[in-house]
Amino acid sequence: MENNKKQQNQEQIHCNLTVEVPVVASQLLTDTSGLPKERIKHAMVKGAVWLKRPGKKERRLRKAKFKLLPGDFIQLFYDPTVLAQAPPEPKIVAGHKDYSVWFKPPWLLSQGTRYGDHCSLLRIAEKSDRNINFKLIHRLDREASGLMLLAHNRNAAMLLSELFQKDRIEKRYFAEVKGAPKIPAKGLMLNDPLDGKSARTEILEVYPGKVTRNSVLDIWLHSGRLHQIRRHLADFGYPVIGDSRYGEQKLGYHELHLCAWKIRFCSPLTKEVVSYQVPREMRPAFAAEINPDTQR
Repeated sequence: MENNKKQQNQEQIHCNLTVEVPVVASQLLTDTSGLPKERIKHAMVKGAVWLKRPGKKERRLRKAKFKLLPGDFIQLFYDPTVLAQAPPEPKIVAGHKDYSVWFKPPWLLSQGTRYGDHCSLLRIAEKSDRNINFKLIHRLDREASGLMLLAHNRNAAMLLSELFQKDRIEKRYFAEVKGAPKIPAKGLMLNDPLDGKSARTEILEVYPGKVTRNSVLDIWLHSGRLHQIRRHLADFGYPVIGDSRYGEQKLGYHELHLCAWKIRFCSPLTKEVVSYQVPREMRPAFAAEINPDTQR
């Protein structure tokens, strides 16, 4: 083998291997990593092994008995902590021929990492129907909950992705904050650039808490920069509750109080205006009683 490197840190194992002679994938990784074959198979099923064959696109390799050929480049990203995680269960809200709408609970990834994808919405959807070629259209922070679109084919993925790129989809969020920000009756647009790019976060309404001094904001996200709502609200002086990255560290909350509660768009597939909301029984507790004017 060439370029054979193994790194171990707190039980993590990372192997990079260039294949010189035909060999079965699980056997090669077992011999190289020192891990039992059953652990290698477990890691492969959960998406921790990657294959780059010359002239082909890199992909996850899940089949333990897959025969590697000379020139193949294979990588193992083994982290027992990641592999032991159990994913929270998403729910399908609406299913159509070309796309589906899912509710992603907090702590579920949108897609996997190099160390695995079994705790991701995309992988769970793939396992729910092997006949559909699910495609990720957009992302939602791991700590957040809410609606996500998954395309069922390349054409739908291209058309739906264009809606997000051109800001032709209404994306509404509930965000709970400490205190009660004052905004004009017409709403308030937060538009400070993020990472050198334009970003617009519109606060439509403020719903004061009936028991606590917190408030729930109804937000229209007009662009999609990294952590945009969280960063804009933190800069505004009202960070999202539970946001350990941009907000206060010690508020006693264990979840990010941010939920993508509604999406609305003109379908490029049917030319009809469609709208989806998180069913009330699926909403996080902080937003369960909010009843916004959905016509706004």
